[in-house]
Amino acid sequence: MMSSNTEPRHFLDLTDAGADAIAAMLADAIDRKAARTSLPKGQADADAPLQGHILALVFEKNSTRTRVSFDIAMRQLGGSVLLLEAGSSQLGRGESMADTARVLSRMVDAIMLRTDDHARVEEMARYADVPVINGLTDRSHPCQIVADLLTAIEHRKALPGLEVAWFGDGNNVLNSLLEAAGLMKFNVRAATPSGFEPDAEFIEMARSGGSNVTLTHDPSVAARDADVLVTDTWISMGQADAQAKREAMEPFQVNTARMSEAKSDAVFLHCLPAHVGEEVSEDVFDGPRSVVFDEAENRIHAQKSILLWALGRLS
Repeated sequence: MMSSNTEPRHFLDLTDAGADAIAAMLADAIDRKAARTSLPKGQADADAPLQGHILALVFEKNSTRTRVSFDIAMRQLGGSVLLLEAGSSQLGRGESMADTARVLSRMVDAIMLRTDDHARVEEMARYADVPVINGLTDRSHPCQIVADLLTAIEHRKALPGLEVAWFGDGNNVLNSLLEAAGLMKFNVRAATPSGFEPDAEFIEMARSGGSNVTLTHDPSVAARDADVLVTDTWISMGQADAQAKREAMEPFQVNTARMSEAKSDAVFLHCLPAHVGEEVSEDVFDGPRSVVFDEAENRIHAQKSILLWALGRLS
């Protein structure tokens, strides 16, 4: 556990780290990934920097990539994980987040929380004496965006001045993408149906950081000469009025027509899971410009560097 005189480094949103730290995370992730080329996936990195450390994975919302990638990330850093789900822990029976944070702080070195309500992760961080990492909330998904930036760099996209096009729902992933744009100096063109725009707070955050943000209801405007095209599922788990929303989203599918409007070397990103045939056509999802499975793998490498930053092992 951290000293009581040391404030823990929480990672609830990208601005908690800032541009320099995100750049350091990306550089570290690139180096660590390259150094593992011939290693089995479960073998620790040569320096095993988090040997003896335990990460609590707290899930109030279902997950595949977040669960697996954080588990593998900790193994590769030499540490281990403790899995807690709402249905099998006292969180599901009404124990407060504050008390859970206090208890876990005495038993683990860091906490990852994936939940619906962003106020829940803020409360966890307020009462925890160890770093708390946002594994996804209804407000933002910062870990996903670090992986997305890593993937773009791997595919020879320099971040400053990059033109990123978003299609569909103005959701938590787009919010974090806008936050990253202001920090890392790239531009975002978001094509959404009317009434589904991203949070104004994140638009202002991007613009105040120097990013050019274009909000449009015309997907062609977003796609034109883009370097990266990004989308996400239209309907989140348990979301009401799904059919009406799906109909509003249909013109914003990423398909061959959209890709043809982008730059010839543009790539396609999707945080997964995908509903192929809805937000993305099959020929794009499985096509040569899709890098979605590189992106999914990079959750491991990005989160290793996020963990190292949160635990004070990365400046």
